[in-house]
Amino acid sequence: MTFQWTAVAAFLYGEMGVVILLCLPFISPLRWQKIFMFPLWSKLAVFWNKMFLTIIVLLIVLFFDAIREVRKYSSIHVNEKAVNVNTNAFDHIQLKLFRSQRNLYLSGFSLFLWLVLRRTVTLITQLAKGMTSHAALEMQVNDATEAAKKYMAENERLQERASLHHQTEARAIAYTALPALCEKGSSRKKESVEATEERLKKEVEHLKAELQKTSNALHKANNEVSTVKKQCGGLKRDYDHLMKEYERLQDSLNEAEDKKDL
Repeated sequence: MTFQWTAVAAFLYGEMGVVILLCLPFISPLRWQKIFMFPLWSKLAVFWNKMFLTIIVLLIVLFFDAIREVRKYSSIHVNEKAVNVNTNAFDHIQLKLFRSQRNLYLSGFSLFLWLVLRRTVTLITQLAKGMTSHAALEMQVNDATEAAKKYMAENERLQERASLHHQTEARAIAYTALPALCEKGSSRKKESVEATEERLKKEVEHLKAELQKTSNALHKANNEVSTVKKQCGGLKRDYDHLMKEYERLQDSLNEAEDKKDL
């Protein structure tokens, strides 16, 4: 075996080892992403596309050269067999034909596995990014859910405060109106009745102002709850879209593995 075909065979064995390593189930895509983030790989990534295209061109050239050799020695093999030449010459032609066929298989499988290897690395990287986005989105959904629960509890407290203010206002009016009615029956205390009525009016206005503040706070809380619900709905849609994308990438990876097994 010449040097070039020895190099192609070694390259093929290396590809097989890397593909098997990438398909190991106990190494997750997130771990592969951490491995790909090493400084060595970041330096090689600059030359990755050029190296990939160069190897593709070399393998294609060797593949077509192997096809040419197979066709050449196949025709010679048929012709020599037809004219019944001596055994040594016939065996030498068979040996050449075997070597050319071996070179054809080496170059063809090397080219195929090189394309499969690139596609596998791309899918693993995309799957790792999708899993990372899924985890971040799940954390956002959990935070939004907790915030919504917090706003709902605050809303309930505000409603209870508003109810207590209504009851306090009714009691204050009842308790302060009773002495006023008693004093009103006495014509001798007219000025005292007017002062009491003025004080009642001020207290009622104060309670109305407090009630208005409580209503505004309740309205603001309801608006914030509605906003959080809308954000939760948007996050849920993004989560569903991401899960569909994750399933699509998983199906593509499974199809690539099935094609590799075939």
